[in-house]
Amino acid sequence: MKKIVISLFAILAGTSFAMADDAGCAAFKWPVKREQALFAEAQAEQSGTALAVGTAADVSLEPIDTVTFEVAPERPPASGTFGATGSLVVPPEGTIQITLSDEAWIDVIQDGHAMKSVGFSGVKTCPGIRKSVRFKLSAGPATIQLSGAKQANLKVAVLAPE
Repeated sequence: MKKIVISLFAILAGTSFAMADDAGCAAFKWPVKREQALFAEAQAEQSGTALAVGTAADVSLEPIDTVTFEVAPERPPASGTFGATGSLVVPPEGTIQITLSDEAWIDVIQDGHAMKSVGFSGVKTCPGIRKSVRFKLSAGPATIQLSGAKQANLKVAVLAPE
């Protein structure tokens, strides 16, 4: 009887933790289930990598004082933090959503200018996903700049919004 009670408790505890995780992720302004799936399979990449819409990468960041940015980050990064850059070809639809696994600042540069975001959602209670930012861009090349990260790795997903 004790084994059954303990097993039932373990099942219920696991279910409540899963529900709590789902509830934390549900607090985003838009769904992040695609990012969760992509982050689970993200391939390791170095700063400077080419990112593609519909994919995610586990980017190895560099000490912030060694990163060369096309345009100075809008929010100056603190000393001792990490950063990276990546290239992107924006599709004709133009709107992209960049989602990060942890804290960092995102700048998207196109035609030599930092682009303003058109949407932001950040949640501290979603395991493995911290923020998601949308940008309306022109079709063609762009640069993603990440700065101010407190850790040397960051998962990054680039998607078309749902």
